[in-house]
Amino acid sequence: MDLDAYLARIGYTGDRTPNADTLAALQRAHIYAIPFENLDPARGVVPSLALDDLMAKLVLDTTRGGYCYEHNTLYAAALRALGFKITLLAGRVLVGAKPGDLRPRTHMLLLVEAPEDSNRYVTDVGFGSEGALLDPIGLFQREIDDQPRRHQLGITHGEGPLEQRILRAFLDGEWKDQYSFTVEPFYAPDFEVINYYIASSPRSPFSSRVYVCRTFPDRQLKLDARTFTVAEADGTAVKRELADDAEVRTVLAEEFGIIAPDPKS
Repeated sequence: MDLDAYLARIGYTGDRTPNADTLAALQRAHIYAIPFENLDPARGVVPSLALDDLMAKLVLDTTRGGYCYEHNTLYAAALRALGFKITLLAGRVLVGAKPGDLRPRTHMLLLVEAPEDSNRYVTDVGFGSEGALLDPIGLFQREIDDQPRRHQLGITHGEGPLEQRILRAFLDGEWKDQYSFTVEPFYAPDFEVINYYIASSPRSPFSSRVYVCRTFPDRQLKLDARTFTVAEADGTAVKRELADDAEVRTVLAEEFGIIAPDPKS
């Protein structure tokens, strides 16, 4: 892990002591610097989760981003290099789920421990949504005000032996479910399998359409297929439909800072 290169990429020049303040600063710096995008799965390419490949794509190449497995694998490596203890967790995405839906665990998030701190923190830089955490939340912390967002972490009904937690975001005047998880450890080989399925299955939303998200302190940009949305921190949003692939590439470059790769031959 080239920690200096990673910190330069996300524009972080602060303290490197592994504590809660450093973790919070790193999470925001990463989210603001590196966009969420699924351009590789959308063109039929399964992204590599090897650290060298992630460094090349997300750090050394400043014109690309990645999706959750890429972001959080890279982020976890950086946190370990700084002295944090990391447990990989898998979540069930609940955004858009109907009552009674049982979705598989396909989202990667992290549980982090810092030296001389009895708390454990949920941190996540790879949830490309307006409901994404901007700051870490303590595993036993009920609510945080991660301006301009708010989040709750509660306990929900689960049939297994482990407590099932649910992350909720305050959106459009109400609390909305984002994802659920337990603290059961997952490992890199588990996410290799999940990554392959999500990137290649025709049933996966990430293999069938382009989805890109770029978060700034004062606004969030989203591209869903050809729908381009600019959402301001005050909740107002403007949408427009892009005309064709050429305009999509232009918007990716000019608004998101992403140079789209050529379609897979």
